[in-house]
Amino acid sequence: MESFKLYEDPLSGRYASPEMAQLWSPQKRVGIWRRIWVALAEAQMELGLVGESGPRILPEQIFAMKAKVDDIDFALAENYERKFRHDVMAHIHAFGDAVPSARDIIHLGATSCTVTDNAEIILMREGLLLVAIKVASVLNALSGFASQHKNLTCLGFTHFQPAQLTTMGKRATLWAQDFLMDLGEIEQRLKTLRFRGIKGTTGTQASFMALFQGNQEKVLALDKLLSQKMGFDLVWPVTGQTYPRKMDSMILDALSGICQSAHRFGSDLRLLSHRQELDEPFEESQVGSSAMPYKRNPMRSERMCGLARYGMNLSGNAAQTAAVQWLERTLDDSVNRRLSIPQAFLTVDSILKLALNIAKGMKPNPEVIDREVKKIMPYMLTENLLMAAVAQGGDRQELHEIIRVHSHAVTADLKLGASKNDLLQRLEKEKAFEGVCFAAIESGSYLAGRASDQVDDFIANEVSLALAPYQSRVHSHAVVER
Repeated sequence: MESFKLYEDPLSGRYASPEMAQLWSPQKRVGIWRRIWVALAEAQMELGLVGESGPRILPEQIFAMKAKVDDIDFALAENYERKFRHDVMAHIHAFGDAVPSARDIIHLGATSCTVTDNAEIILMREGLLLVAIKVASVLNALSGFASQHKNLTCLGFTHFQPAQLTTMGKRATLWAQDFLMDLGEIEQRLKTLRFRGIKGTTGTQASFMALFQGNQEKVLALDKLLSQKMGFDLVWPVTGQTYPRKMDSMILDALSGICQSAHRFGSDLRLLSHRQELDEPFEESQVGSSAMPYKRNPMRSERMCGLARYGMNLSGNAAQTAAVQWLERTLDDSVNRRLSIPQAFLTVDSILKLALNIAKGMKPNPEVIDREVKKIMPYMLTENLLMAAVAQGGDRQELHEIIRVHSHAVTADLKLGASKNDLLQRLEKEKAFEGVCFAAIESGSYLAGRASDQVDDFIANEVSLALAPYQSRVHSHAVVER
C-alpha cells in the first residue's frame, strides 16, 4: 500500500506497453552504462593499452566485469550518489565494489558523457525500432480497414460541411498516409543515427591521446572499435562533450509527427462518432458515463488525442535544448532530457497502442451512412448537373448562380421544417437546364470518383512496399486497452 502514497507516472504505470516502460528503466539504462564500460576496457585491451609494467588491462578483468553487468546494487549506488552528488561516479564505485579486480580500469580515460550520451543513443535506437514496428502495425490495420470498406460510399466533408461523396475506405487512406510518412521519418532517423563514441571531456580526445601516448591511429581505432562493439557503424566525427543535441530534436520531431497523425485520426473518429457513422471499439460492459447510462463516448480516441497533444509539445524541449548548448556543453540539458526524451517515447508508445486497438476494432454503420447520403444527395448531384448543362452550351457562371440560389433556398426551408429536399425538382423547372436528363444524372456512377480504385492503388503501390520489412513483426491482433 505504500506505493499508493507516491506519484506514479501514468505513462509507465497505465498507458505505455511493458516493453517501452522497461526500456527506459534504471535497470536498462545502468546496464547499458556497464556494457559500455566493459566494451571500452575490452577495446583498450585489444588495442594494446599498456601500463608501466605491461598490459594495462587483463582478460580476467574483462570476464569479471561481464559477469556483473546486470547485477546492479541500486541501494549502494544511491548511497554513493548522496555522498558524491554525481550519478555516474556513484555507479562507477558501485560497479567497482561488485568487481574489485577491475576497479582501476572502469571508466578509464572516459568522461560521464561516454556512458550517458552513448547509452541514450542506444536507448533511443531501441525505442525507435519499437516505434517503427508499432507504426507499421497501425498502418497495416488501417490499410486493411480501407480495403474492406473501399466501396462503402459516404459523405465527404470540407470545413465539416457536406461535400462530394467519398468512401469510408478512401477516408481511411488519409489516416494511413499520415502514418506512412511517420514510418519513413522514423526509418530515416534510424538510418542516420550516430554513436558518440569516445571523444573526451571537450571532444578533443585528449585523455585517450594521453593513454595511448600520442598514437592517433590507436585513438581513432578505439573510437571506431567501441562504436562497433555497441552495434554502430556511424560515429559522430566531431562533438563537444556531448553529441549534437540537434539529433534529439530531430528524433523528437519524428515522434511529434506520430502524435500529429494520431490526433488527426482520433479527431476524425470523434466527429464521425458524433454522426454515428463510425464507432470505435466498445466493450460489452463498458461504461460511457457515471451519470448518463446511455452514453457511448469515444473515450479511446479522446485519450489518444489528449496524449498526442502532450506528445506534440515535448519536441519543443529538444529544440530549445539544442539551441542553448553553450560552447562545448552546459548541464541544463541533463534534467530536461531525463524527462522529455523518455516521456516522448512512452507517450508515442501509448498512442500507438490506442491507435492499433481502434484501427482493429472500429466499425462503420452502413445504414446510418446511407441515410445521411440520401439526405444530402440532391446537393451532391449539382456538380454533375452543372457539367451536363455546360456540355449543352450553357454558361457555367450563370448555371452556378442558379444552383446556388436554389440550394440556399432549399436549405432554409429544411431548417424551417420542410420534410423533403426538392432541389432537383426546382432545378428541373429552370430553363437553363432544359435538355439535361436528370434521371441519368441521378442514376449515374462516379459520384465517388476513383475512391475505390485509389484505395487499391495506394495499398499496392505505397503501403505494401513500406510494410514489406515488417510483415513478420507487425501486431496483427487488437491490443486490449483498459
